[in-house]
Formats: sequence, C-alpha cells, structure tokens
Amino acid sequence: MTGISTHVLDTSLGRPAEGVPVELALHTEGGWQVLGTSATDSDGRVKDLPAAEAGSVVRLLFDTAAYYAGSAEQPFFPEVSIVFTVAPAQHHYHVPLLLNPFGYSVYRGS
Repeated sequence: MTGISTHVLDTSLGRPAEGVPVELALHTEGGWQVLGTSATDSDGRVKDLPAAEAGSVVRLLFDTAAYYAGSAEQPFFPEVSIVFTVAPAQHHYHVPLLLNPFGYSVYRGS
C-alpha cells in the first residue's frame, strides 16, 4: 500500500489554503469509488487520506468552489481533478496543488 498526502497553497494570497475539501477515489471498471475524504488544515495540508494499492489509478478531487465560497473571487475552475497511477515501488506520494482563482499547478512532491 502507498500513502498519499497533499497540501494546497493559495498563490494569490501567498498562504496555505485552509478548508479545501479533498476526495481520494479509486478508478474501477464501474467508475470512481471514493476511498476517503478530508479537508486541508490551517497549514493547507491533508495527512489523513487512506493508502492506495500499488498499480491502481487514483484521483484527488479538490473542491475549489467551496474554498472560494463567500469570497469576492469566483474561481474559473470550480474543482481540480488530479489523476495518477500508483507505482509499485513507491511508499508514499505527496501531491501539492498551487491554486489561484484563474489557474492551478500540481506536481509530484517529496
């Protein structure tokens, strides 16, 4: 099993994005099966997602509309979906999301 963590940084404000709902799902023949849900903490991090099986295809789904709700900014992307394959040799993946109202960037962290 491979651990998965993430964090979200709000690049327009220059600080962690607190309260972003995050879902981890597994791709199956029948579609996406939710493995777990969480939200970013005050440091923008999610550390409590379940592990994923090696060789599986998983999706991190970030509810950016919920994060921007009530703010003056309305996001161009109401959600961000990151799909990746869990390699057998990896013990952990850290997948950071750099977010602003009009764009995002994601990378495989360490």
